[in-house]
Amino acid sequence: MLERTRLMFTPFAILVLLVLISTAGLAVSGRSSDRKIERTKDAAGNLDEVSASILEQAGARYAPGTSVPGSAFLAAFQQGRALPLVGGAWSELTTKMYDSDDKNYRDPVFSNGGGGNGLVTGRMSALAVQANGTLWAGAADGGVWKSTNGGNSWTPKFDTQGSLSIGAIAINPADQSVWVGTGEDNTAFENYRGIGVLRSTDGGSTWSNVGGSELDGTTIGRLTFDGHGNVYAATSFGLWRRSTSTAASGSWTLMFDAATFGFAKIPYGFSMANDVQVRPGSNGQTIVANMSWRSGTAYDGIYQSTDGGASWGRVKTGGAINDADIGRSSLSYSADGSKLYALVESPRMINSFTQSGGNVLQGIYVSPTGDAAGPWNKIAESSKLANSGSALKSYRGYAPGVQAWYNQFIAVDPADADHVYVGLEEVFETTDGGTTWNTIGPYWNFTLPCYANGADTCPKTTHPDQHAIAFAGNTVYVGNDGGVWSRDKRNHEIVWNDLNATLRTLQYYYAGAGTVTGGDAIWGGLQDNGESLLLPGLSTMVSPFGGDGGDTLVDPNNGDRAVVEYTDLDMALTTTGGRSDGSTVAFVEMTPSCFAFTYTPSPCDPNPRFIAPFRADVKSLDHWVSGGQYVWDNQGKGWDTRCSASACDWKIAYNTGSGDSTTAIAVNGSVVYAGWCGPTGCNPLTSSTTGGGFRRGIATNISGTWTELSMSSLPLRYVNALTVDPNNAAHVYAVFGGFSRHWVPNAGVGHVFETKDGGANWTDISGNLPDAPGDDLLIVNGNLVLATDVGAFIASAATPTVWSRFGTALPNSAIYDLSLGQANGGYIIAATHGRGLWKIALP
Repeated sequence: MLERTRLMFTPFAILVLLVLISTAGLAVSGRSSDRKIERTKDAAGNLDEVSASILEQAGARYAPGTSVPGSAFLAAFQQGRALPLVGGAWSELTTKMYDSDDKNYRDPVFSNGGGGNGLVTGRMSALAVQANGTLWAGAADGGVWKSTNGGNSWTPKFDTQGSLSIGAIAINPADQSVWVGTGEDNTAFENYRGIGVLRSTDGGSTWSNVGGSELDGTTIGRLTFDGHGNVYAATSFGLWRRSTSTAASGSWTLMFDAATFGFAKIPYGFSMANDVQVRPGSNGQTIVANMSWRSGTAYDGIYQSTDGGASWGRVKTGGAINDADIGRSSLSYSADGSKLYALVESPRMINSFTQSGGNVLQGIYVSPTGDAAGPWNKIAESSKLANSGSALKSYRGYAPGVQAWYNQFIAVDPADADHVYVGLEEVFETTDGGTTWNTIGPYWNFTLPCYANGADTCPKTTHPDQHAIAFAGNTVYVGNDGGVWSRDKRNHEIVWNDLNATLRTLQYYYAGAGTVTGGDAIWGGLQDNGESLLLPGLSTMVSPFGGDGGDTLVDPNNGDRAVVEYTDLDMALTTTGGRSDGSTVAFVEMTPSCFAFTYTPSPCDPNPRFIAPFRADVKSLDHWVSGGQYVWDNQGKGWDTRCSASACDWKIAYNTGSGDSTTAIAVNGSVVYAGWCGPTGCNPLTSSTTGGGFRRGIATNISGTWTELSMSSLPLRYVNALTVDPNNAAHVYAVFGGFSRHWVPNAGVGHVFETKDGGANWTDISGNLPDAPGDDLLIVNGNLVLATDVGAFIASAATPTVWSRFGTALPNSAIYDLSLGQANGGYIIAATHGRGLWKIALP
């Protein structure tokens, strides 16, 4: 989600989608953002935030390779579960509702408060409803959730499964069993690949894998039943089918992939089947599917079988659809099969974004005969939708359909073939087959006419970026980057029911805590949902800072003082707990990044990570170090740190090199360690097809001058974290992401390394750890606590090669960050990227 001022007050900013796309959009299992660039010419250079974030996040998991088998995460999960268990139980911290609209946290520059989204949670990618009205929702690394009361309350039903990344949910009409396709499929940068399809026949109490290993490591965009004993799966490995009556272990059968028709599997071995639908009334004989990659491949198009899947062919679409420009598409039949609707994204417009008019939507189409060959009529394009009441109408470079490669759905009302819903960034509706349209879920309220009468005079709307839709009688449900909403389909105004009060799927990057009256203030940076603040005296969690959150630094002695990040190292600080009634500024931007919003510092950092690191000195809370291409030092200015176009307290301490970016920082007094990666984007796919261009390093000034440490004994993978001993600046731990050479050639072995001489010599202390990406490490009471993509682990610092699983009751969601809480003697906070914040007592 955008931060409103960056769009509203940057009239020449243009938003660009991917030109160079990688499997980074498909990080393996176990941030939809601002998507803004600063100059129009950057569009052709692929310098937008989308591509930066995609390359960064996925590269951290498979560098120096260009991919990793999907079974790697499942193997790591199983390795972790086999370790001995120590410690008590984790408990969930983020149990309060998350209110993005609290009236006391509406900084006029940095907050999205007042935008109308209300209660929000993490990205929801799948929805389905059983015949009895039970509602199921699937989240991005947040698992599957169940509601028996229309979404008023939810229960997690998938926390212990091998993958919490959900791409599709479907109900078998024959027996009402629930089928879940793991591996989120919207091609965002932090989509985790899955472990295939799971099924529950007892309301989610137990789950069983369906099929063999055929779908391991895929993303799954749709599961569809044909009503005649078969289920189809649209996956990143093509279209598959199996009988619903065979044993659970029975294999899936490939219907087709790119190679079936003589095409290369692009990108990087994938055949991107995005959707599959069975034509009602055809007795399961007519099936249509879309197989396309968002940036364009030779196999792009709509495919069809008219003999129950015995044979398949690419359809030559007639009429208004440009058959040579069919990217990611969604399909929907009317209930009687008489009409077929399609939402089509345009690879051509992605690859020529500066000429696309700020969108990548080829159009919305209908085949009035229901035939996939058409002829197709265009019933909407971006400009028609913009004029239907869209909140994006006035924005240059950000029009409806700008992210059609990422957020899209289309669905026909089961009771009315002319009543159609479309999800892009916003939700649109037509009741006359596309002749007229109405924006029923605006992006936000800031640009609507009603906002002129006050922030709270507009109707509440949904969160932006739509992914899923489901019907139940007269109720329609939608899922997006902020959770789940519902509405009565007979109402055609902007009227929504927010269903996120107990849906807890927030995607954190970092968290931090500091004492306030009554306990701790816990801050956290979130994907697409700003910076959250959990306070002991409030009934809800609030959002003082909008857009994407990032790294977070909190004064442990005063929780009102925090440094937060938008993206690209764009830091801002507050000393008032982010409180604002909308007229007073609560945050001060004080970044050396070239991507600062309110000024351009000189010098500035041209190459920070999408989520860039900054850290406080373990010996001085006022001494901060941040990193992009340069390592920056605030000279100990603490909460008085300021930066502007004419003067800046941040000073360059070290240059990691042109195109390189800092990935990790540790500070002990005057001694600084900085992990870095390169080349630009730090993703092997940008530099070679073999991973040969990837590089990483660790630099330090422990000798008095900055030097690069020898990396000969360390893995060729991302340095995800550096942790320095507060009592000994030469004693440091390095945590590496990615997988070992067992899965990725040339990656080396080990995930945690220790040096006691400032990096001259390193010892691999990974021991019996699972082979999974490491994310962070704490030193606590003589113990090492490690965060990974497959859980938390602990070892004694005295015998660091003997690791145990740490704590029970923690969902199997990737842990991106560990931090310390202060209240009641202290505790550990785990920031998960899909299941919120959790805590456990200190070891």
